[in-house]
Amino acid sequence: MKLHLDCYICFMRQALQAARFTGANEEIQRKTLIRTMEILSAALPDATPPQMSEAVHRAIREETNSSDAYREVKKSSTRQAMHLYPQLKKLVEESSDSFLMATRISVIGNMIDFAVTDRLNLEEDIQSDLKEALAHNDTARLAEELEKAPWVLYLADNAGETVFDRILIETINHKDLRYVVKGGPVLNDAIREDAVAVGIDHLAEIYNTGVDAVGVVPQRSSQEFLNLLNSAPVIIAKGQANFESLSGTPYNVFFLFKVKCPMVSNVTGQPLGSQLVYHEP
Repeated sequence: MKLHLDCYICFMRQALQAARFTGANEEIQRKTLIRTMEILSAALPDATPPQMSEAVHRAIREETNSSDAYREVKKSSTRQAMHLYPQLKKLVEESSDSFLMATRISVIGNMIDFAVTDRLNLEEDIQSDLKEALAHNDTARLAEELEKAPWVLYLADNAGETVFDRILIETINHKDLRYVVKGGPVLNDAIREDAVAVGIDHLAEIYNTGVDAVGVVPQRSSQEFLNLLNSAPVIIAKGQANFESLSGTPYNVFFLFKVKCPMVSNVTGQPLGSQLVYHEP
């Protein structure tokens, strides 16, 4: 998915938000915004949102002298999600279709996204989202693919959302599931320590993309990750950035995410806020 003009506004907001999360003064915030504008003005016509996000957030780290602007909000969202873990597990265990419920919970967890909002009320939002049906539901096909797959590649998205992933991974209970986080801090995306904090390391082997970028940026990803991506029999890809990166590719990908911006809404044909388990034709 290519960069749209609307994405520019999002990146400017993210830059200011991240600078403020670091406690930077107004002068540093101003320099961060100017640097972000310079990066966006130089964007190539075929640039993708994940590619631009990588450049913008690297500039934010340099201008603010902070290696991880979102460290504290990641810890906070993880604590909130872990507090709800027993309640979410109970929903799965008591459901007449535990796989569907676990998949829905994983999708709902995609609400934890500081690229879109700094508001977080997990318990309230979970209850609200559970009242809504999946706008696109390829869960049955996902179950079939998982049943026959010798191994599974699971692309993570945000910290805190990792708790919701854990519930789905426990429900899938596949003997060979490989969980991929980011290679370094970017936004509130999960890195290895965020996955370990919620116990993913006891359920799956953890890998990383080899790059501090949202979504998938093949040009800069590690060869190890590219080998996994290119050979995976089935891929579960969490979040909008992974959809922006991998939609239209030949991989056997099931996208689990919430629609959070008008551009993705246009591409998917689903309204903002929709919950999707989406496998491209």
